Amino acid sequence: MDNLCCFSSANSQLAGGRSSGGKGRSHQGPAKYGFTLVKGKANHPMEDYHVAKFMQLRKGELGLFAIYDGHSGDDVAAYLQKHLFSNILKEEDFWTDPQNSILQAYERTDQAILSHTPDLGQGGSTAVTAILINGRKLWIANVGDSRAVLSKRGKAIQMSIDHEPHTERGSIENKGGFVTKMPGDVARVNGQLAVSRAFGDKNLKSHLRSDPDVRAIDVDGDTDLLILASDGLWKVMSNQEAVDIAKKVKDPQKASKQLAIEALTRESKDDISCIVVRFKG
Repeated sequence: MDNLCCFSSANSQLAGGRSSGGKGRSHQGPAKYGFTLVKGKANHPMEDYHVAKFMQLRKGELGLFAIYDGHSGDDVAAYLQKHLFSNILKEEDFWTDPQNSILQAYERTDQAILSHTPDLGQGGSTAVTAILINGRKLWIANVGDSRAVLSKRGKAIQMSIDHEPHTERGSIENKGGFVTKMPGDVARVNGQLAVSRAFGDKNLKSHLRSDPDVRAIDVDGDTDLLILASDGLWKVMSNQEAVDIAKKVKDPQKASKQLAIEALTRESKDDISCIVVRFKG
């Protein structure tokens, strides 16, 4: 009975104007995507932003997918939604050296955000981005704790690295910062921020990194789907649990909604943003 009650409350949270979603598909292959965004229970407005689209360019088709989880306001996440992918694609060697282009664009975008302060305030954002090139090659990059998980033959493979203060304590301390769990029980940089890499965060930037981890993988016949999500999902669900839920639902938008409902049922309080990309029909 308790589960039923949680499930109906999760559905009502999705239906009560606190959520949005959408879907789309590749113009040249079987890949399709769907997304669901749900505002969390905190008093502040929704701070998650996303990108999910396919683009036809002269050299081929790109699938562009991203989750940006803002903190201390949504200005930096909104800026990333508008500018990060265009900055990556502006790099001259994008088609020949995607990895370097992603690294350079992340760095330049963070510099632009910092130079736009005070317009963009003192807040910041995580980022996890996925670029699908001609349906065959997938490039994943991330800063912070928004995560990318791939399913190959139903097995979950984490494609990003959660940048958390306790795992990058050495880097933070070398820059003159410190990591503490006071106040509360979550490790934070200088007692303030629960991620060790982020865009923005001008007041903490001297103790943070903003360089992404970048990883590439070939999309082959064994590659089922990709899940990108903010930590509102991953705080309450393992990678394999998320893959198991998403794999059962053929429609990727319905799969993303099912993941959000499950996270709410498990009492996630945070904003939840989820994109599911299905590579086969």
